[in-house]
Amino acid sequence: MELDRQLLLAHFAAHTLSVLAGLLVVVPMALNGSAFKGRCALFSTGYWRTENQTELTGQPGDVSHLVVQQWGPPAACQFATFVGIFTVLYGAAQGWRSLFYLHGRHDDTLFSSFLTVLLSLCVLFLSGGASVTLSMGLASWCDTVTDDNTRPYSCSESQSVPLYLDVDTSSFYTQLTLAQAALWCVTALWLTQSILSFLRLYHSHSQHISGPCLPREKELLLGHTPTDRSPSPPHCVATPTILI
Repeated sequence: MELDRQLLLAHFAAHTLSVLAGLLVVVPMALNGSAFKGRCALFSTGYWRTENQTELTGQPGDVSHLVVQQWGPPAACQFATFVGIFTVLYGAAQGWRSLFYLHGRHDDTLFSSFLTVLLSLCVLFLSGGASVTLSMGLASWCDTVTDDNTRPYSCSESQSVPLYLDVDTSSFYTQLTLAQAALWCVTALWLTQSILSFLRLYHSHSQHISGPCLPREKELLLGHTPTDRSPSPPHCVATPTILI
């Protein structure tokens, strides 16, 4: 298989995987946003307070519950969701485009390949920033829920513990950790796509430069006169024949 078709096939596989990974970011983040009534748990601050259980559950006794002082900025959750949505849409479009090129046996122009490299690098930095933001935000929320690891349960176990909030916290850890893992996979796939885009650009550039020169170079090296009388392209330099 030719190198350009191998690169196209690898790019198609990377785009297909990015669509799946992007969906694994968007769906859990959407479910978490719905469960938290549009609030963002990332970077939320709060504290635990013990009150009379009668006020919360109607039964006598004391109970500890979480008091959220300030919910996290919505942009922290929206950033990760945006990267996931863009990855799904872009991966689907580029995957179909790669299939079209594979079927038609042609590739992007040099300018289009260059733009693809720039776009891949830009989104790579965006997805990396979103991954770090989601990871740090989840760690901050876990510190709040576990009271800086002083509660008798871990962050993963806290989703089964009643926090007595006005939001559904029964699946927050599963949703956010799934989105976190998928977002890091998206970042790795964008890194792969950036490398593949650069290789395709380099290969297209090499083909563009050497394509018109190869027939003339081959004839000159074999000691034959070029078959056509048309002038050589300006970037083609005749290789001198060394006679022994």
